[in-house]
Amino acid sequence: MKEYRTHSCSQLRIADVGKTVKLAGFVDTIRDLGGLVFLDIRDFYGITQAVTSGFTDAVDFASHIPLESSVSITGTVRKRDPETYNPNLETGEIEVVISDIQILGKRTKSLPFSIDSGNEVREDLRLEYRFLDLRSQKLKKNLQLRARLLQFLRTQMIEQGFLEVQTPILTSSSPEGARDYLVPSRIHAGKFYALPQAPQQFKQLLMVSGIDKYFQIAPCFRDEDARADRAPGEFYQLDMEMAYATQEDVFAVMEPVIYNTFQKFSGKKVVSYPFPRIPYREAMLKYGSDKPDLRNPLVITDVTDIFEHVDLKAFSGMQVRIIAVHNVGEESRSFFEGMTDYAIQDCKAKGLAWLRILEDESLQGPIAKYIPEEARKEMLARTNSKAGDALFFIAEIPGLVDTLAGQIRCELGKRLNLIDENVFHFCWIVDFPMYELDERGKLTFCHNPFSMPQGGLEALTTQSPLDILAYQYDIVCNGIELSSGAVRNHDISIMQKAFEIAGYTEEDIQKRFSALYQAFQYGAPPHAGIAPGIDRMLMLLSDAENIREVIAFPMNSKAQDLLMHAPCAVSKEQLQDVHIKLEEK
Repeated sequence: MKEYRTHSCSQLRIADVGKTVKLAGFVDTIRDLGGLVFLDIRDFYGITQAVTSGFTDAVDFASHIPLESSVSITGTVRKRDPETYNPNLETGEIEVVISDIQILGKRTKSLPFSIDSGNEVREDLRLEYRFLDLRSQKLKKNLQLRARLLQFLRTQMIEQGFLEVQTPILTSSSPEGARDYLVPSRIHAGKFYALPQAPQQFKQLLMVSGIDKYFQIAPCFRDEDARADRAPGEFYQLDMEMAYATQEDVFAVMEPVIYNTFQKFSGKKVVSYPFPRIPYREAMLKYGSDKPDLRNPLVITDVTDIFEHVDLKAFSGMQVRIIAVHNVGEESRSFFEGMTDYAIQDCKAKGLAWLRILEDESLQGPIAKYIPEEARKEMLARTNSKAGDALFFIAEIPGLVDTLAGQIRCELGKRLNLIDENVFHFCWIVDFPMYELDERGKLTFCHNPFSMPQGGLEALTTQSPLDILAYQYDIVCNGIELSSGAVRNHDISIMQKAFEIAGYTEEDIQKRFSALYQAFQYGAPPHAGIAPGIDRMLMLLSDAENIREVIAFPMNSKAQDLLMHAPCAVSKEQLQDVHIKLEEK
């Protein structure tokens, strides 16, 4: 017989009655009935009830084992009385009568929280004792889901002819949208490696190398602030790249992979397959976001032209958007006032005008008296509104008006319970601008600096930079961006011009992207790729409230590992090894 266990705590059934077995696991619960002691033994696979015989020594010993201690028991399987069956356990029809019990690892400290207490416990405490938190059923299931999903993704990519290739972790710094994590070199004084924000340059170099279809489950490192759907520090993505490929080729590969994955690992319905394609500018206008939640049926309508000649001071010189909400006749005035408060307090808007549409299609609300008849008719027609509907108005400067309208749209969807939580609604966002203005008014890349502009070199030399579109695309699901991708810029002359417009000299390109710059002069094939986020997929599939619930050992929202106490101070000798001296403040 094996030393610790012959079966897992989920294996035993009626057919095993009479067998002598060994089980090992944690003591989940103890019930002392004054002559018999029942213990639930829990391992990674399940729970089995064990019970002492009537011997006093065994009863006393078992009743005093600290919960969550690791034990091994030997005993005989017997059938439980039908009235004591536990339908919630796979092993609920049997129990093990203990003949011997050994403590393998005794808990000697008080538990900081009860296992499976979940969100009732402060997250910082759960992260500090993550090894205990991971004993919970919820997190265990999330890790099992993660393992199955990774295997499924790998299988699908391999079946489509992709080769899995690992790319370096220690590399050079590259401007890819976030701050780098830097690693000082011991051998090369004053120089640093950077952890890759993504394997972007390496996967393009693989294409130049003749690797036709590449993929990997890639670790990525970005020094950026945490959000509910973004882990600080480290995350993983299904990274892929294809040679001699267009945007359509990438869609043809990735769309069924994502669809099959969400169909396999969730009971929710995917309501949009094939995924609809929405140009970036249309998404910003209709949804106020480049990652719209299409479960929300509300859309935003531009009515700026209607109000150009309306005497309404708050709208003067502004872009004006309407969100039409159908059938809200039952909502009280406090609902409208609450939305106004939300706009002002949470969105920092100047206000939120609204109107009800009455039975005779006249208007009621704070700005009703300012709306001329012709404007009223055009608004109702353009928004397909009727009696019983309501209109919410957002008036702001270009750019900001889209953001505010998007926030109001999302909040209306939540407050009116318009979101169907039982579906996944995907879309592609396409045709991103190649460039945008940063907060200083300087031209910068909008999405990915390695993207191919639509129209190629001609577009770069003849069009206004802000009018140039790129072959860039995102996959969005339920308001969360799962993935970004692009057709890559593989032509050295186009690359030089694209970076020149963003303020880079040819010398800058040679210095910062030396490998790509050199490689593209040796017959680079056209190529394209994408990289769906693994953690975000898992977050959606498991209905997790934040992304940390699907990561084994995550950092907190301040990019701290409370379990391993990272980041931490290091010794003076370690700093000297890498030629670093800290300034005292």
